Amino acid sequence: MIRAAAGVLLAAVLPLVAAAQEAEVTQGTGALLRGLDKVNASVTDMDLATGAQASFGRLTVRLDECRYPADDPAGEAYAFLTITDTATGDELFSGWMLASSPALNAMEHPRYDVWVLRCKTD
Repeated sequence: MIRAAAGVLLAAVLPLVAAAQEAEVTQGTGALLRGLDKVNASVTDMDLATGAQASFGRLTVRLDECRYPADDPAGEAYAFLTITDTATGDELFSGWMLASSPALNAMEHPRYDVWVLRCKTD
C-alpha cells in the first residue's frame, strides 16, 4: 500500500517538475505569504522582501528566494523559506514551498500553518 501511495505521489509530482524544468523562471523581489493560527482561527498575511523575515506568533519566517514562470508572473510561485520557533530557536522548516500545492512540502506544526500566495514582481 505504501508503494502504491508513493507511486501516486510521484505521478502527481513528475509533471510539475518537468514543467518547472522546461519553463524559464524569474526571481521575484519578495513574496506574499499567509499564516494561520489554528488555535485562534486568525489569518495573517506577510509581505516579505527577499532576505527579510517576519514574526508570526511564536514563529520567525524568513524568505530566502521566490521564483515564478517568466511568461506568467501570476502563475505558479515557489519560495524558499526558513521557519524557526522563536522560543526554542529550533528550525521547524527549511525548503521550497509551492503556491499551488502547499501540502506537497508543508511545515508540520500543531498550531501554525504557513504557505505561499505569490511572488512580488517589479
